[in-house]
Amino acid sequence: MSELTSKIYPFHLAFPVDDLVATREFYVNVLGCREGRSSDHWIDFDLWGHQIVAHQVAGVSDEPADAGANGVDGHEVPVPHFGVVMDWEHWHEFATHLKSHGVAFEIEPHVRFAGQVGEQATMFFRDPSGNALEFKAFQDPSQLFAS
Repeated sequence: MSELTSKIYPFHLAFPVDDLVATREFYVNVLGCREGRSSDHWIDFDLWGHQIVAHQVAGVSDEPADAGANGVDGHEVPVPHFGVVMDWEHWHEFATHLKSHGVAFEIEPHVRFAGQVGEQATMFFRDPSGNALEFKAFQDPSQLFAS
């Protein structure tokens, strides 16, 4: 099994949204995703090589988007969330890009676990339907699964 898990495969994630127009605008024009197939009720996006699919579901924004939160290094991290692990320089450029697009951060871009195993830059924000996203980077990518 280790041979299967040592290769990186694209993941697939389907998630609920309530407004496909706002979702398309955000994922394409703010996050820079390429749009794939779509219908009147869903849109495929290429999120850094991973297939995410926004499915229109009535009332999504009326319901709490979180199952809860977990305290991590002094911040309340929304659960669930998804995102991408980027390289260090690209993460900093992306944080600046998001700020220039007026993205409201749930947890501002910062470095957590500074000087410790697993030191990482991270930021959390929400899409127009309230789905939480985390984008992070490690100065030392080998620390991704360090314990």
